[in-house]
Amino acid sequence: MLSIQGARVRHCDGVSRREALRIGGAGALAALTLPALLRAEQRGTAKRHSIINLHLDGGPPQMDMIDPKPDAPVEVRGEFRSIATQTPGLRLCELMPKLAAMSDRFAFIRSLVGSAGRHDGFQCQSGFDTKSLAALGGRPALGCVIAKLMGSPKDPAPPFVDMMQGRPLVRNSARPGFLGPAYQPFRPDISEMFSRPLEEGMKAELARLGEQHATSLALNAELTLDRLEDRADLLRRFDGLRREIDAHGMMEAVDQFHEQAAAILTSGTLARALDVNAIPPAELQRYTAPLTGTAPSSTAEDHHSMRKLLLARRLIEAGARVVSVSFSDFDTHSSNFTRLRHLLPILDHGLCTLVSDLEERGMLDDVTIVAWGEFGRTPKINTKGGRDHWPRVSPAIVAGGGLRTGQVIGATDRTASTVESRPVHYQDVIATLYHQLGIVPDRTTVPDTTGRPQYLVVEGKVIPELVY
Repeated sequence: MLSIQGARVRHCDGVSRREALRIGGAGALAALTLPALLRAEQRGTAKRHSIINLHLDGGPPQMDMIDPKPDAPVEVRGEFRSIATQTPGLRLCELMPKLAAMSDRFAFIRSLVGSAGRHDGFQCQSGFDTKSLAALGGRPALGCVIAKLMGSPKDPAPPFVDMMQGRPLVRNSARPGFLGPAYQPFRPDISEMFSRPLEEGMKAELARLGEQHATSLALNAELTLDRLEDRADLLRRFDGLRREIDAHGMMEAVDQFHEQAAAILTSGTLARALDVNAIPPAELQRYTAPLTGTAPSSTAEDHHSMRKLLLARRLIEAGARVVSVSFSDFDTHSSNFTRLRHLLPILDHGLCTLVSDLEERGMLDDVTIVAWGEFGRTPKINTKGGRDHWPRVSPAIVAGGGLRTGQVIGATDRTASTVESRPVHYQDVIATLYHQLGIVPDRTTVPDTTGRPQYLVVEGKVIPELVY
């Protein structure tokens, strides 16, 4: 069963939009397929739904954020107090007071399981381990699947925009996998807007990606729009290769790249969305977190980093379906509490600002937000005052999309080390994101390189507590 979330809009036949966009029922409703949904969006009878995927790079500590354990031994509970929230029975870290005051707008998953324990963002992009179908190129990121199912090269904005920095970029977390290069994400270079110093070990990895890991939004000064159109026509005429023998999809990728690049460059829509200089100062200031008074670590981002969420909102307004961003650095092997005193107030400010902004613009029910990382952190504090990797349980925060918020899903034991009730797999979250976009994740397939259909999730199910 699949339902599209959003505000109730009742049509002339007495059926609400939420009821009408339901797949799996009987009669006329059963005929509503994904193509029909896309046509309905084009006609304006269904709203476009979008995703903002915020990766908390490094592995966020569950017990220092949304699952405090005030009764645990001191070597587990740490230095922070917990505070009450708007949600009965929910307490959060004292460094997240805005989230506590707006907890009715969020759902908190305390029982995320299934982490592969890898330092990248791939599971937060696909739900899968990197080993899954590796022989065929690996599983595709959700945004890449959406580019295939719902995108068009003629769109003025690409379906999937990846603005992740740090490990997710270096490890190429948002990759198309077996779908091939035609469906790779659009990666604008935001390094001049947002600095994210890399660890020494990652610098060589980034260098190996080459200069093509980001996409320019500027048209070459010597190439006018007329010449661009002439070149596109020339490429179509000049192509004498037999496409039927192109097993790797490179010709399709070249075609789609040129067609989409022309649409993006000629419309200017995407460039305007990413032009920080065109954003009113008051709007920039709204997404700027107050200074915490704590010096950041060498790899942590500063109080301007939540402006990425502002760019994500603008990209969705420009037509993007999925936007991925990152916030670093939660890899707190040492000085965990000092580092979190810098990071958590920034995250607290950014998430609440984004939700409030979307709500004011009437967009909140049509944009699903998820904030999560690659794993959690160890319950016991190490000798360096840090917490190490802990794949057994991770935290996640979701909002928007017409979801059921103001609730906690799952519970851990007294030390936040194991899940005691309602485990939620990474694939469950991904399945729910697909559901939000109007796709039945465990019934929809995409072909791999051999032509065999692959389901979007294997063990993941839509989280029933979140959807209506």
